[in-house]
This record gives sequence, structure tokens and C-alpha cells, in this order.
Amino acid sequence: MKFSTELDDDKLHEECGVFGVFLNDPARDAASLAYYGLLSLQHRGQESAGIAAARDGTIECRKGMGLVGDVFNADTVAQLKGSAAVGHVRYSTAGGSCVENAQPFVSRFKLGSIAVAHNGTLTNADVVRELLEDAGIGFTSSSDSEVIVNLIAKNYKKGLEKALTDTIKFIKGSYALVVLTGDAMVAARDPNGIRPLCLGKVDGGWILASESCAIDAVDGEFVRDIEPGELILINKDGVLSFSFSEKTPRAVCSFEYVYFARPDSIIDKVDVYGSRIRAGEILGRESAVSADLVVGVPDSGVPAAIGYGRATGTLFGLGIVKSKYVGRTFIAPDQAVREKAVSVKHNVICREVRGKRVVIIDDSIVRGTTSRRLVSILRKAGAREVHIRVCSPPVRFPCYFGIDTPHRKDLISNENSVSELCKSLGADSLAFISVAGLLESLDANEENSYCLGCFTGEYPIPVSGEEERVRG
Repeated sequence: MKFSTELDDDKLHEECGVFGVFLNDPARDAASLAYYGLLSLQHRGQESAGIAAARDGTIECRKGMGLVGDVFNADTVAQLKGSAAVGHVRYSTAGGSCVENAQPFVSRFKLGSIAVAHNGTLTNADVVRELLEDAGIGFTSSSDSEVIVNLIAKNYKKGLEKALTDTIKFIKGSYALVVLTGDAMVAARDPNGIRPLCLGKVDGGWILASESCAIDAVDGEFVRDIEPGELILINKDGVLSFSFSEKTPRAVCSFEYVYFARPDSIIDKVDVYGSRIRAGEILGRESAVSADLVVGVPDSGVPAAIGYGRATGTLFGLGIVKSKYVGRTFIAPDQAVREKAVSVKHNVICREVRGKRVVIIDDSIVRGTTSRRLVSILRKAGAREVHIRVCSPPVRFPCYFGIDTPHRKDLISNENSVSELCKSLGADSLAFISVAGLLESLDANEENSYCLGCFTGEYPIPVSGEEERVRG
């Protein structure tokens, strides 16, 4: 038997990235742009990738397990003809890791075809699925995203706009949604804006993407974020905007800034790289310690380490190196080898840390495996002291909106005080940024608020509280 373990075992994992292209010239093909857009969103999901393209009222789709470059090559992309395309990369949180759950989902029916790419998690997926099955609608996957495509298809006779508004009013939870039809593309973002989605322009057309970095990747121009509770319709006549919900407090996922998003992205007018720098500065202000060197755990801990160094006057150095060629999953035959696998991903530059008091800056601690290993290899490399500073508050609660979190009992901060956790990790000291400090780093205000559920247990949408729910 083979077992797999996450090399990023001490990290939370995002679910998906979505990308859409609509070109005004029907002679142009959009799939190649979708391919490059997905490559720039690869950090959001490495389990599967897919692209669907629309031509002459029909939709063709190619998808498979693995990275974008594993699933697609020049020939497979060239086979996807059409001036509009939607793409998806996936890390499963709802539904297992198998090709049946890969997206986009395509539904072909009497009135036409649709393809759906979805980032997020529906909190009422099981209820909706049961209602659809009672109505005679079958499912080929265990993904809650297929619930959305079947709900749209069921209501499609009412017209696209009505089918979509009826669907998104019925579903609950988080979603950044891109829907492709034979002659249009539609996007919607949940009323709280938990998952990101933005609009861009490209020569002769329009782009929809989970992050602005994907618009940059295809030489597009960022236009704006899709607003929470907004539906965007793109067709040959241009872009139309509709609001499908009453104004609801914005609750963007704070972990997008802490870890998930690429540093060159801007989400809801907040610069991700700048927010990480500020988090490090605030962390230095809240919990400075005398040290000779500050290092960041690659990649998202590095900007925060720069900020911490600026705030405390501590020299910043490249003390930890991350292998760029190690994937998320490592196949290992037993637990001892799985635990050893963490060293494949990170190594220490000994001459940089030897004899020094070192501060490690990380974005989060989830299970503690990676942090414990980093402390060990830093001491082995000759570090005199090792202090851990974390630019997110302790993760104590599960997420229900599109992040793959362990059960609460497996979150190391849930049952341990900071001092107990410090001792467990073998560090000389440990401190987390405060919730107030995190919000300050994100420029939070009444108009710009965030979901902090995994830190505080307070969620923007009511949840069942069932912590043993099945996670993909």
C-alpha cells in the first residue's frame, strides 16, 4: 500500500483557481490564454486542471489529474477551438481527489450547453443535491460544484440570467463562479465576497480570474474586483453588471493575504505583498526579541520577515531555502519516512545562521510538523537561539468556505497555550500576531472587513458546527 503526505503539512490549502476568457472575434481561440492564466494560478490547486471552450454554440472540455503542464500540451490546447473559454485548477476540499471531480463541469441539454468553474464551498450542498436527485437529476461526481451546474441546467428554460440568479439565491456558502455558455460568459461572487474574483481587459476581449496576477500573465489590464453579491454578464455587446443580493458585510478570506494569494496580486484593492510586509512590521512592534538575524519561511513568510527586520532593526537574511521542484505530495511507505520528507522541502544555509540568535517568520502554524522540523535543522546548523514569530493568529477552528483545514482536534493551537506550543516546537520563544494586528495589516474598516473564522470561530455565514464533515 502507498501513502501520501503533504510536504506543506503545516499549511492550510486553498481549494481552486478559476479563469475565463471572452474574445469578441469569433475567429480567435481563447484556450491558449486560459492555459497561461491557469499556469499563473497553479499555486491555488495542483490536483487537477481543466479548460472548456465554446464554439458555434457547443462546448468542448479537456481535463485531467495533475499540474496544468501535465494535463495540457500544445496539441491538446490547440484542439480546444472557440473564442471563449473557462479554466480551473483544483485542490479538493469537498469531494475526493479523482478525475470525476475535476473541473470545469459541463452540462449538455436540449436548450444548449454550459460549463461551470467554481472556487469555494457550498454549506448547503448536501441539501440541494438531495432535492435535485429527488427530481431525477443524476450526479457523476461527489463535488459540490456539480450541484451548481445541475441547478443552473434545471432552471435554464427560464433563460440564462434568471437561471443564474435563481441558482445563486438558492445556494449558500462561498463561491467565485465563472459560467460559460455557447455565446456568453457569466461570473458571480458570493454576497460576502469570501473568495476573490476580478475582471480584466485583454486585446479584443475580457478576462475573469481568481487573482489579478493571472490577468497580468496574459498581458491584460486589471479593471476591477467583482463586488460581493454581483453578477457579471459578458457577451458580444460588452459587460453588464447586476446585483443579486442585498448589501451584506464584506468578509473576504483573510488567509488569501496571509498565505494563499500570490504576492503580486491585488485583492479588493489591498496589495498582497504590502499586507505581508505590514504584518511583519506589526509583528515586530508587538513581539520583538533581541536577535542577530531574521529569516522568512519561503515563500509567504519572506515579505513578513522583511517587514519584521525593518521594524526591529534586525538583519534580514536568506537562511532557509525551499526546493522549487518538490510537489505538494510525497509518496512514502511508512510514517517515519513521511515525517522525514519535510526536510526534502526546506534546508538551511549553515554559514548564515551559525552562532546567531535567529528569528523565523512563518505565515501560520497548523499541525506544527514543519515548524518543529525547522527549529531542529536550524539548531543542527549551529543557530544559538531560535525564536518563532507567526504573522497570523493561532488557527483554532475549521473553515467551511473553501479551505482544507484539519479537524479541530488536529489543530495544534486548539488545545495548547502559546507557552505549551513553544515547548512542543523546541523554540526559545514563540509569538503570533494579534487579530487586531492582522486586521491593521489588511487596512480593515467598516467597508473592508474580513472572515476570521479559523482564528476566532466566528463565521460570516451560519454553519452547522459539524466538525467531522467529510473533506476531500
